[in-house]
Amino acid sequence: MKTGEDLRRNLNRIDRKPYGFYKDLKGSYDLGEFILIVDYVQPDPFAPPSQVAVRVPAALAGFPGELYATAVRKTALEDCLVRHFHREATRTVKGRRGTGRSGQVSIDRPSQEVLPRTAMLVGPQFAEARFVVGLPARGRTILGREAEEIFFKEIPRLVQAVLLYENLDRDLLRRFVEQAEDAEFIRQALSERELVAFVGNGAVLPRLSGIDDRPLAEDKVVPFQSPPELETSFDCPNAGEVRGMGVPKGVTLVVGGGYHGKSTLLTALEKGVYDHIPGDGREWVIAQASGVKIRAEDGRAVTDVDISPFIKNLPLRLDTRDFSTQDASGSTSQAANIVEALEAGAGLLLVDEDTSATNFMIRDERMQALVAKNKEPITPFLDKVRQLSRDRGVSTVLVMGGSGDYFDVADTVIMMDEYQPRDRTGEARRIAAEFASHRRPEGGESFGETRRRIPLPGGFDPRRGKRESAVAAKGKNQISYGTAFIDLFQVEQLVDISQTRAIGAVIEYARKSYLDGTRTLGEILDLVEADLDREGMDVVAPYLRGDLARPRRFEVAAAINRLRTLKCRQAEE
Repeated sequence: MKTGEDLRRNLNRIDRKPYGFYKDLKGSYDLGEFILIVDYVQPDPFAPPSQVAVRVPAALAGFPGELYATAVRKTALEDCLVRHFHREATRTVKGRRGTGRSGQVSIDRPSQEVLPRTAMLVGPQFAEARFVVGLPARGRTILGREAEEIFFKEIPRLVQAVLLYENLDRDLLRRFVEQAEDAEFIRQALSERELVAFVGNGAVLPRLSGIDDRPLAEDKVVPFQSPPELETSFDCPNAGEVRGMGVPKGVTLVVGGGYHGKSTLLTALEKGVYDHIPGDGREWVIAQASGVKIRAEDGRAVTDVDISPFIKNLPLRLDTRDFSTQDASGSTSQAANIVEALEAGAGLLLVDEDTSATNFMIRDERMQALVAKNKEPITPFLDKVRQLSRDRGVSTVLVMGGSGDYFDVADTVIMMDEYQPRDRTGEARRIAAEFASHRRPEGGESFGETRRRIPLPGGFDPRRGKRESAVAAKGKNQISYGTAFIDLFQVEQLVDISQTRAIGAVIEYARKSYLDGTRTLGEILDLVEADLDREGMDVVAPYLRGDLARPRRFEVAAAINRLRTLKCRQAEE
């Protein structure tokens, strides 16, 4: 391994030379207290910055083993350190010094959610931070002295401030770790309590704005308080007793007037599949891990999906057991979204009427009288939602403000009244009995079977020009895959661009490792998840990367399903 003096001599040698000479820096250097790894060198000052890592031996880093003894604790500890690194780099690094990205030192910036990331690794052998450095230049001429300041002054200061336990706020680290551990304790306990979600008393659900996911100031919100009928408690390993509202299994309606907090509650639940940082306000909003938000998605591609539980007998005799389109309607897209979520293993569906197709959600008695069932191919969700619970064990939380017909199929009715939940299950049942609906159920005797799909290798082509694999995130909501684009704007549980980057990498890993034309999509997802559990996110990266955050299998499946070149065949049952 090279030494710090080797690095210094190299920088002096290439000072004022063309930018391409920076590639000579690639390698590992022993700088005494830590190892510096220059893994990828940018080709010019305007390109994405260089990938760098620092590795501190565990004995010097000094992190107590209990802080990373489990996967949950380890993720929370690393998440806290990434946030601290970001703050310290913003505060202490000089910043831009030269052309393009020159002088930039930054790490993957986390969202409000706590996610497994490749930006920080803490374990029994070492603590490692992965970040990017914009190697300084004026024009395309190397500024060696400026680079030397980054490597020998600024990075060592960051190591001291972030990777040495003795210099850190130990109470803050412990709060992160214990909060995540308690949240996961509740998530694991939901099923045995016959619950699908939990919202703690005092939670702050509203966000600062539609583009800022931080909590609204407490003096501007009504803290959440469970209705007595639904209140439950958990004896957490760190926080002790935590009380709040339990959302039961089955079909739960969230009703109420406009602007009273219905959709705000649902949005909190859809993000409750993740842990949140202390102070977020939603630390105790916890949903089962297999919860998936469902919506209509006009114009999306659908490939060989069996949507026959919801849609049959289309004109021109189109086969809905093997349905494909490049331009789905609201109803067909929502049907496909549900079936695809089930295929990926969803156990909870989260639905808001505001983002649903009206004709998919309800067909009232007057419309039934005018349009005979044999002329209407759509079976409304109203007639399938209980079958999903009974036949598949899949619960639904549904925001509904426009149709009382759903009272007939609801197990629980929560009314949001000036941002506070009220249990109105009994009253909804009384109303349903007093004002009986005369509509005829159209869902048949069971939900129905759906056929599994096998993705075919020919539908995945990551090549672009001379590049064998051109896959990249274009913001949080789009992936460039070869010459195609995967549109994820309506996949609402993606919370971080680093997840989107990772989805692209996961798809490529799956293509190379498991996509052989014999495995179903569910089997491929199972195999990839097992590899990620065993080996971590590095298994999907061809080089050392610090800009990936682990996605859920449901968002990976969503991306594959939205690949317009996707080809599938249905598995023989």
